[in-house]
Amino acid sequence: MTNAYDVAHFLAGMMLVCSFTLLYQDRILAVLNTFAVQAIMLSLAVAWQGYVRNAPDLFITAAMAFGLKGIIIPVALNRMVEKLGIKRGVDQVVNVGVAMFLGLGLTSLALLLVLKVTPGAASFTREGLALALAIILLGLLQMILRRNAVTQIVGFMSIENGLILAATGARGMPLVVEVSVAFSVLIALFVFAVFLFRIRERFDSVDVESLDKVRAARAHR
Repeated sequence: MTNAYDVAHFLAGMMLVCSFTLLYQDRILAVLNTFAVQAIMLSLAVAWQGYVRNAPDLFITAAMAFGLKGIIIPVALNRMVEKLGIKRGVDQVVNVGVAMFLGLGLTSLALLLVLKVTPGAASFTREGLALALAIILLGLLQMILRRNAVTQIVGFMSIENGLILAATGARGMPLVVEVSVAFSVLIALFVFAVFLFRIRERFDSVDVESLDKVRAARAHR
């Protein structure tokens, strides 16, 4: 059983490494590739939980994570970037060093919070939840620090990856929840796609800072 815990923690740890890599990358293609790797790590983590617990429904979750987030969504976003002619560089509110420092702070906060509020839980559950919370917080940080709408979409889906990891590592999820999560992600992707096309059509840019400038200009009229 110790080996099972080690594998689960390794896969969750790799997802956390991917979250830090998302903060570090400054090219959209690299961001999309890193997200795909994180989704594949999620699918492996869920599949491992299904194997250890003898829970076949988790294999469905793993397959959806691998197919949708590991392949379909990154490819769709990449084609969207090409079609819209979005610049491949990624602008950040702060530099990479500050972003990584903030990420380390949020990871430490996640570890302290989970370990403090779950003293009676099993060690495996506590550590898994701590890693999942860190992934969620880093996804939120990416949405805050990135100016490009595409990278903010990736941050949103990274948060959802952390939520699935937390739910799977704790007690698992009913199949109906897994299916609803998959459809919600697809719907969110389509909404974001329409949103991006409209921004590009109206402002000739997908940099959210340009929207702030337009809003500020209208406020001063």
